[in-house]
Amino acid sequence: MGFIAFLILGLIAGAIAKAILPGRQGGGWIITMVLGVVGALLGGWIGSALFGGGLENFFSLQTWLLAIVGSLIVLAIYGMVTKRGARG
Repeated sequence: MGFIAFLILGLIAGAIAKAILPGRQGGGWIITMVLGVVGALLGGWIGSALFGGGLENFFSLQTWLLAIVGSLIVLAIYGMVTKRGARG
């Protein structure tokens, strides 16, 4: 998968993760894309470690599910970190 396709995958996966998680997450589309790309990397790593397949093809359902799950994990961690920083 190319670099631009990976950025698009990250942006869309991050937006889907923001729509799935309840509550208000801060950040605009750049933060969404960064969190989505990091989440896609995490999802690809988890997928290759557990299932033997990572982010192979842009139009693969496996790629999208792994990227979205990874983005959900990263977005949840981001939410915990930013809320903790705002309180203290």
